Amino acid sequence: MPRNANNERHWQAIAQRYELEPGPINLENGYFGRMSRDVRAQYLEHVAFINRSNSVYVRQRFEQGENVEVRRQLAELIDVDPDSVAFTRNATEALQSLIRNYNGLRPGDQVLISDLEYDTVKGAMRWLAGVRGVEVIELSHVHPASFDSLVQAYRDAFVRYPRLKLMALTHVTHRTGLVMPVEAIARAAREHGVDVILDGAHALGQIEFNLPELGIQFAGFNLHKWIGAPLTLGFLYIAAERLADIDPDMGEFHYPASDVRARTSYSTPNFPALMTLPLVFEEHRALGGSAAKGARVNYLRDLWVGQVRPLPGIEVLTPDDPRLYCGITAFKFVGRNQQAMADCLLRDYDVFTTTRVGAAFGSCIRVTPGLVTSAADIGVLVRAVTELSMG
Repeated sequence: MPRNANNERHWQAIAQRYELEPGPINLENGYFGRMSRDVRAQYLEHVAFINRSNSVYVRQRFEQGENVEVRRQLAELIDVDPDSVAFTRNATEALQSLIRNYNGLRPGDQVLISDLEYDTVKGAMRWLAGVRGVEVIELSHVHPASFDSLVQAYRDAFVRYPRLKLMALTHVTHRTGLVMPVEAIARAAREHGVDVILDGAHALGQIEFNLPELGIQFAGFNLHKWIGAPLTLGFLYIAAERLADIDPDMGEFHYPASDVRARTSYSTPNFPALMTLPLVFEEHRALGGSAAKGARVNYLRDLWVGQVRPLPGIEVLTPDDPRLYCGITAFKFVGRNQQAMADCLLRDYDVFTTTRVGAAFGSCIRVTPGLVTSAADIGVLVRAVTELSMG
């Protein structure tokens, strides 16, 4: 186990850096993350400053150079060239831009999605059918999943559908936390001439990865989930050698076509949030980065999954193969209404979770610990699920 992952005193000290509203035990930390006290304070200072200075500071200083340094630090976070990243409001906006502006499709081509993709990504890929005349292939993954079954499902699809040109792939699926074997799937896609657009919304901040090593050339990410930034911050990534394969967004002209920033809509951004990012990145590194954060939430995940998986009437949907899971994991009460059971967890045990639907295996309850979650909190979840499984 990585150092400090199970050190409750260490993580209690870190939890003190975050202000919590009194209420239920929050095991739904996957929606968005918290800002630390220091980040929140600096963000509010920036809000006040921008409100006072208005466009004077933005036009004279931020747009004239300070934003370049923030973008450089963003690129450093994932070890890529600054010219390959552009800020967006979130991963969804980034992925929609990549999908609608991908110019390698012709009528009759095929595009691929699976049941585990984010619904908005599915919708964007289906939208291509109407505007580009392509056929959408929808893959349902066999459950329970294994590393080999996931890779083979895509290999089979590439053979069965030879007109495939583009596919969506989610690094960490938002329904169950399943970590897809991205490198192996991307390699198979490349062998068949299929481009991959990667949804990295939940991966950044809890999984260590290298985009070139994964073989990924197009991706969208969030900064307000596991990195700890203010809300409405994300970015897209386009490998420099593939920039010409993504058109400027709806004729965007404020940046030249050779600039990756032309691939997003030009608008007034959340300046205070962008100005706060250097502190966010500094805190992320000081905590030990994705390695330390991922180890901690994985430890908490293992605490409850190890005790809940053997229970009668309980099905844990996320495999225990360490290559295939992170801190997010989903389960279900077999034969029961999952929303009703999630409501029961909240009402009777003061444990807040969320339900997810849309996958081939049906609805489920998603459990996502965060940096402020304690082992004692996980103990309450285990007790609750154990008692409810007997009902």
